[in-house]
Amino acid sequence: MTICRHFGVCGGCGLQDMLPDAYRRHKQALVEKALARAGFDPAQVSEPIVSPEKSRRRAVFKLGKEKGQVVVGFHAARSHMIVDMQECLVLTKALRDFTATLRRSLAPILAEGEKAEIHVSETDTGLDLAFRWTRKLRPSLTAEIAKAFAGADIARIIFNGEILLERTKPEIAFDGIAVTPPPQAFVQATREGEAALQARVAGLTKNAKTIVDLFAGIGTFSLPLARHAKVHAVEQDGDALAALTEAARKAKGLKPVTVEKRDLFKIPLTVLELNRFDAAVLDPPRAGAEAQIKLLAASKIPHIAYVSCDASSFARDAAILVKAGFIMGEVTPVDQFLYSDHIELVAGFSR
Repeated sequence: MTICRHFGVCGGCGLQDMLPDAYRRHKQALVEKALARAGFDPAQVSEPIVSPEKSRRRAVFKLGKEKGQVVVGFHAARSHMIVDMQECLVLTKALRDFTATLRRSLAPILAEGEKAEIHVSETDTGLDLAFRWTRKLRPSLTAEIAKAFAGADIARIIFNGEILLERTKPEIAFDGIAVTPPPQAFVQATREGEAALQARVAGLTKNAKTIVDLFAGIGTFSLPLARHAKVHAVEQDGDALAALTEAARKAKGLKPVTVEKRDLFKIPLTVLELNRFDAAVLDPPRAGAEAQIKLLAASKIPHIAYVSCDASSFARDAAILVKAGFIMGEVTPVDQFLYSDHIELVAGFSR
């Protein structure tokens, strides 16, 4: 078992010293306990699917300049001190290597004591960067940053929400269908975890001819499912829907994909709207989808695939569906956030 040199200081990997079997059991138990509190049998929870080390493809790095040196990394546990990351067992090689590029490139730009933040995502066409910085974007700063990263494998640079540089479109492929995500769009943390969730959702909806994808994002599930079924994607983020729509338009061999911009917390799909579909897929934020779940429970939809990033809100929503007559199948934990207490899961409901 390898322990990162920053373990015990960096706030990111509190469980790294656990033995593999104990770690897997801990992740499974997080879901079991949440379901048990809602009255479910913990035996319905399968062993977790754990992403490998060095697979996380997105991160938020903290930046600062201290004593003339640029520090890049994550906050220390319970502190705003930046741990200058020299090693990481979680991030992909591209993200780990990029920390050295940041130190070198930002040294002439960052002032002593100045801090910033950068969201970095590894896409299929290069790194996608999004800076959050107290500075205003002026032509001189634009030129400095463009020059600083001239030799790096970067697709796009966003600065406080503005496109500073775009050498090529950043792209992420879902089942071979290329999507250009808007800045800081939600993307699953690892390719392996994403593939596991997609495979499970595909299996749970395999006989459906019409599917509604709720909280669809940029099309993580909508686009692969459209190879076999008509899909209606519902999402409140207009930029995410635009990316999904453009990807579907360019892809070949898909069934029709329609989209709808809608805040499902305030205006969930009605029973009449839901009754048009053979299956529903949902991947809500951590709060879950209680309002929408109540209407799914009252609808005639026979199959639901539920992807969740919070076991407690999932358990609450699952109890509503089961009370309405749904049978919950196997619950599969999916671990994309290694050595943390965060766990995702996917489960199917049918009646």
